[in-house]
Amino acid sequence: MSKKYSAAERVYGEVKELILSCELPGGELISEGEVAERCAVSRTPVREAFLRLAAEGWMRLYPKRGALVVPVGERESREVLEARLLVEGSAARDVVSRPEATAELVAKLRANLAAHRATDGDDFARIDTEFHQLIVDAGRNSLLRDFFTSLGERRRRMTAASMHRDLAVTDRIHDDHAALTRALADGDADRFSALLSAHLAGVHDVAEVDR
Repeated sequence: MSKKYSAAERVYGEVKELILSCELPGGELISEGEVAERCAVSRTPVREAFLRLAAEGWMRLYPKRGALVVPVGERESREVLEARLLVEGSAARDVVSRPEATAELVAKLRANLAAHRATDGDDFARIDTEFHQLIVDAGRNSLLRDFFTSLGERRRRMTAASMHRDLAVTDRIHDDHAALTRALADGDADRFSALLSAHLAGVHDVAEVDR
């Protein structure tokens, strides 16, 4: 039983990583056989992994055909971005009211910017996710922080999708993050929110994100 369980866990982790990194893009149909061959396992653990991924909303199962990777819909994208804007804006307003907290956060964000410049690919999406998480973590609302953390996988997948759509978006992300950091360093939460709205809309190709 334990061997079967660990095989299903491994397949689940590998397939989910392919989805989050957009190596398996939304709209793609994959079969149990393909994944079983790729992961060197039987179809049983693949079926269990697919059921778990479907329950989490990452896949839609079609008997005898395979599993469809659920694409990120326009409504979902907008709702995630609007939620992010509210949570990050709230954290920024809290942080800039405390000079010591602001200085500590800005130092962490500048280190993150340096890491951004030194990497690309899947690691870039992870570092992008970390940048925004640092801002929220610096706020003092634990409920908003937990909610934002729960969006982490969706945020990472959306960033990876943007990078697959336009490789040059990484330069925009870095430049936007630098501007966001400067706004926080200046203690200007209103400018931060305006910049964040433009950043999220531009990177994720959404017409406008309400502030």
